Amino acid sequence: MTTYDADGITLERVREYVWEIPREGGMNAPARVLASERLLDEISQDRTLQQLRNAAHLPGVAKYALCMPDGHQGYGFPVGGVAGIDAEGGCISPGAIGYDINCGVRMMKTNLDYDDVRGREEELVESLFANVPSGLGGGGVVETDVDTVEEILARGMDWALEAGYAAEADLAHCEDEGYRPEADPSKVSAKAKDRGKNQVGSLGSGNHFLEVQRVTDVFREDVADAFGLRENQIVVLIHCGSRGLGHQVCTDYLRDIEKAHAGLLDRLPDKELAAAPAGSQLAEDYYGAMCAAINFAWVNRQLIMHRTRRVFERLFDRSWEEMDMQLLYDVAHNIGKREVHEVPVDAEGRPTGVDEAVDHDKRELFVHRKGATRAFPAGRPELPPAYGDVGQPILIPGSMGAGSYVLRGGENSIAETFGSTAHGAGRLMSRTQAKQEYWGEDVMDDLRDTHEVYVKAQSGATVAEEAPGVYKNVDEVVRVSDALGIGDKVARTFPVCNIKG
Repeated sequence: MTTYDADGITLERVREYVWEIPREGGMNAPARVLASERLLDEISQDRTLQQLRNAAHLPGVAKYALCMPDGHQGYGFPVGGVAGIDAEGGCISPGAIGYDINCGVRMMKTNLDYDDVRGREEELVESLFANVPSGLGGGGVVETDVDTVEEILARGMDWALEAGYAAEADLAHCEDEGYRPEADPSKVSAKAKDRGKNQVGSLGSGNHFLEVQRVTDVFREDVADAFGLRENQIVVLIHCGSRGLGHQVCTDYLRDIEKAHAGLLDRLPDKELAAAPAGSQLAEDYYGAMCAAINFAWVNRQLIMHRTRRVFERLFDRSWEEMDMQLLYDVAHNIGKREVHEVPVDAEGRPTGVDEAVDHDKRELFVHRKGATRAFPAGRPELPPAYGDVGQPILIPGSMGAGSYVLRGGENSIAETFGSTAHGAGRLMSRTQAKQEYWGEDVMDDLRDTHEVYVKAQSGATVAEEAPGVYKNVDEVVRVSDALGIGDKVARTFPVCNIKG
């Protein structure tokens, strides 16, 4: 197959697993989808391809707009989308980063084996559910005031360390060491801060979760050893973001940008792509507010991990240090960052699409990753010293019935995807459709009886929305990432127990 047609869009096959929507009309660059034909069939079922094509209209898009193998329809910009946009002549788009700023995942290792928790799954899931706040609205590990929220926004994981909720090693194993220095709490609205003050250390609802897992397979022994992973090991995966605070930041700036930059908005095919021109006051203000929300999300996940350590200490009657409950890595997947990449440039030296290139040069870009994970290979200075020679850990959650994966940054990621790969399995079904297709209690019973996976949630509707059948095949998503060399398969995990909002 050399072309693929879907709802009026024709994609051309560049090579295996790489499909391109050629530049046309107002597109500033081509658009690429990284997928097998099987995944492309699923991606083409909603508006993902239209949204990707629309995203290529954003000013300053360099090289090409991208959709990862787990892509699906989002708000304006597809989930699984990546765009490197010129930080001088381009723009920054809140919709291309997402409402849940720094939604991400962290994995905590232990020295426990699966046999250590077998027979105690119900006790463990009940204790975690009772001690880790979840669900809509307020309630966190700490309920604090606006002044403390402002400290968290400004300092990120440094605040958690000073407050006694983190160890030095936790910061060393977090993307950016859990701190964005460009954060400006003064650019976060009072309403956003008020929403955040009672949510520090909470999962929230939807697809967010805390999952105790066992390592079932190791594919690259040397990398797994460097990551401290082995078969049958118990690990904990935490998935959540910046809660109501981050949502409010996105909402506030989308409204302001729509009003202040209506001229740019009129030139875009979808108002949900509203963007602030690089160098404008709103672009600077949004970037400062977004970085502050990023810091908040890292602290949020840290406090959940802190509470999880305490639960394990009580249940297993030993300290978390004795159980070697160390952070493997924390990585964001809804984020915009200034990064330097080599990109095609036009005759005036401006970043452009591959089809307009007359040369290549290094440029600072706003790299928008929405439902996409940074995937830097070995040798990048941004990596923690522990992983500098092996590559960045990547955490790819699957569904409750399919397991998850640990990858490492692939050698081709910088050239192919601005150092990015997938962030999960990717939805096949909307939440509304999922609740029509599945009954939460039935899903929980089936997971327990068929897979020995114990699930506890605030409501059956949440479980129905996250049923295994709602998601793409995570094995296929990871296979494509591995084959393209953007994220190399290291290990696979499978759920033991899971709590949700």
